[in-house]
Amino acid sequence: MNILELSEQEIGRRNSLNQLRDMGINPYPAQEYVVNAYSDDIKDRFADDAEPRQVSIAGRMMNRRIMGKASFFELQDSRGRIQVYVSRDDLCPGEDKELYNTVFKKLLDMGDFVGVEGFVFRTQMGEISVHAQSLTLLSKSLKPLPVVKMKDGVAYDSFDDPELRYRQRYVDLVVNEGVKDTFLKRATVIKTLRQVLDDAGYTEVETPTLQSIAGGATARPFITHFNALDVDMYMRIATELYLKRLIVGGFEGVYEIGKNFRNEGMDRTHNPEFTCMELYVQYKDYNWMMSFTEQLLEKICIAVNGCTESVIDGKTISFKAPYRRLPILEAIQEKTGHDLTGKDEAQIREVCKELGMEIDDTMGKGKLIDEIFGQFCEGDFTQPTFIIDYPVEMSPLTKMHRSKPGLTERFELMVNGKELANAYSELNDPIDQEERFKEQMRLADKGDDEAMIIDQDFLRALQYGMPPTSGIGIGIDRLVMFMTGKSTIQDVLLFPQMRPEKVAHRDKEEAFTALGIPAEWVAPIQKSGVLTVAALAGLEKPGKLFQDLLDINKKYKLGYKAPTVDEVKQWVASASAQTSGEA
Repeated sequence: MNILELSEQEIGRRNSLNQLRDMGINPYPAQEYVVNAYSDDIKDRFADDAEPRQVSIAGRMMNRRIMGKASFFELQDSRGRIQVYVSRDDLCPGEDKELYNTVFKKLLDMGDFVGVEGFVFRTQMGEISVHAQSLTLLSKSLKPLPVVKMKDGVAYDSFDDPELRYRQRYVDLVVNEGVKDTFLKRATVIKTLRQVLDDAGYTEVETPTLQSIAGGATARPFITHFNALDVDMYMRIATELYLKRLIVGGFEGVYEIGKNFRNEGMDRTHNPEFTCMELYVQYKDYNWMMSFTEQLLEKICIAVNGCTESVIDGKTISFKAPYRRLPILEAIQEKTGHDLTGKDEAQIREVCKELGMEIDDTMGKGKLIDEIFGQFCEGDFTQPTFIIDYPVEMSPLTKMHRSKPGLTERFELMVNGKELANAYSELNDPIDQEERFKEQMRLADKGDDEAMIIDQDFLRALQYGMPPTSGIGIGIDRLVMFMTGKSTIQDVLLFPQMRPEKVAHRDKEEAFTALGIPAEWVAPIQKSGVLTVAALAGLEKPGKLFQDLLDINKKYKLGYKAPTVDEVKQWVASASAQTSGEA
């Protein structure tokens, strides 16, 4: 890396790195460092009347306070922080005090990983601390961490820009309190979910991520190319059809927790790559699945929060079973005053116009109803509510309702105005399923790019017979949002999808040397902010560039032979002539 790309602090840290190596200290040792205690464990087990406990701890050095022959610093490990007391004469009992005077005081920096051996005690100020008897450098940090400064109760230099936090999650986890806790809770959500399903006797399986047909949901897929087979493939949008094949094959219940990919928009509640759990159980229906889901979510909430409630956007949400059950057409009538029961596509289009909605010709009956519900109803369901009995046009993989013609045995679970789960009494009539697929293809012909494609192998599997089955899909990312009270999906994804990072365009070195500029001066010119030949041509004050180059040469100790002001003016003139000629 060119030294001009580094900040003063980064240069200082690299100089310290070299000094450590010159002293025979490996800043990145390979051997195991044995840890036998952690910050929280040390504090929990401390007793003033007990014998001093010997500990070996490791972590990042934070908030160092040097006071002559004795110093303090905070060590941050994987479980929290603890104060470390460092006495020169205890750390260096012999004549050689270099470890304290040079290494600790001058060559170590905030963010460095160190190992400390010593005993636990309570300071005169009452803080439980570790008295260091040995100090080992485990990893040298070359970039300074952001330091939050407090003055009069106001935080300065906080690492709180959302884009920076999401791009540099590794920094966010270190410096922002509570971030790591969110992801530990996410792990608890998945662990509890898996435990409940395993205890119920269901089998966790893995199904293909690359699929020849994007089936199991209505969504726009990502397309990739399989070079070995020379065919286009789809990143899966759902695991449903493969899991139901396994029910055909004789499994009692199967589930998968994995990534799905939908080539759609990104916003505060959607990420194109997301984690989903899908479960399918033989001989069950959607009524059983509603009861099972209530119990599942109640257990997860207790595991994460210690109770059945979570606070989301300032609202207290109760996951205590049971939840309200409301047919979708009743919900629409309740919110809009329009009863859609028995209405055909043309009539529903008229309702949409009366409601002032924007619709187009690609939308079939199911899509129109979905748009009405989404625009006028969905956001009003704060407490967990099962929206049930969807029209068949909205549910191509769902069994017809046993007593309500034109409807299906399907529910969506709404929480805080958002869909959390989608479940069915699964369609197992292969002839009916084929007709539903054909209707989806007719919608595709009309321009609906989210319509399902016929999966002939799945139809073949159904023809061998699938027992009555209920299935559900739960969005894990959104579930974690609800359980942790986060309002954006990016806060519960360790590395959310982001737009490409913007990088200012720089002309290559050859573009500058072609003007007669020595190669060694190209980097200093760009360091001064002149990134392109066009920018050089546009300079009105070549003298300022000349002074900037002298300052950079001195500041970074480059030792280059300085150009004259006339030479810099000639560079600008040559750039201007070249630019004019190109124009």
